[in-house]
Amino acid sequence: MNSYFLPAKSINVSDRFSIGGQQRFALIAGPCVIESEAMILHTAESLKRICEKLNIDLIFKSSYDKANRTSGQSRRGIGMRKGLEVLHKVKELFDLPLLTDVHETWQCNEVAQVVDILQIPAFLCRQTDLLLAAAATGKIVNVKKGQFLAPWDMRQVVEKFELNGYSQLLLCERGTTFGYNNLVVDFTGLQQMRMFGYPVVFDATHSVQQPGGNGSSTGGNRAMIPYLLNAALAVGVDAVFAEVHPNPDEAWSDAPNQLRLDTLESILMHAIRIDAITKERFKQ
Repeated sequence: MNSYFLPAKSINVSDRFSIGGQQRFALIAGPCVIESEAMILHTAESLKRICEKLNIDLIFKSSYDKANRTSGQSRRGIGMRKGLEVLHKVKELFDLPLLTDVHETWQCNEVAQVVDILQIPAFLCRQTDLLLAAAATGKIVNVKKGQFLAPWDMRQVVEKFELNGYSQLLLCERGTTFGYNNLVVDFTGLQQMRMFGYPVVFDATHSVQQPGGNGSSTGGNRAMIPYLLNAALAVGVDAVFAEVHPNPDEAWSDAPNQLRLDTLESILMHAIRIDAITKERFKQ
């Protein structure tokens, strides 16, 4: 067995399924930001139907607040209270595990009452107090690697958790700053982060961002998402992250780099085949 490609830990998601090991990748997906209850429920229902058909474990993701928008005039979301109410309804109606962002320490405990995974945004991955407040909830924490960090720099992030006895951790790649208004993905970094012993998530949609590329908003190129997603699965990852919207051109946030909901099933069908080949090779 080629242990280089396998995480040392398998993370249990609310006694439903595990992320890590050699099973099929899990999918973290949903609209970038909660725009309305109706849109979120429609998307969650559609994602659940697709993933049940394809036998993919699904974690529903959407944000109640986008606190790091390019422009101060951009829409941020519907706020934490209303946003958590909508996410709770998703859990009630569709029995899906949930993931959402936290931006400040005081948010962690309240958000943890509703969601299964707390996500640390890439810009905040070195904020020690935020990391420890998220860990103190006992929930899984998904830490996005900062666009400004090398993969091996995530060792310091991991140690902040481990020194406090916490190990329910996912590490997420979402591209690295490359000059102005552009990101690139170093696929060797996926395996370098895996060597820390935790499951690795690849964020396929944020990796095609062009930060600030539209002046007062972020640009992107959603046509490149399937190519990066397939490349990450060929290298070997434990979960993939994709922001998905019924009509992304009208989305409040990340419009250029969200996938259209009606294209997701065909993209995932191809992804499953690549993942199966990769996982089979790693067993040898």
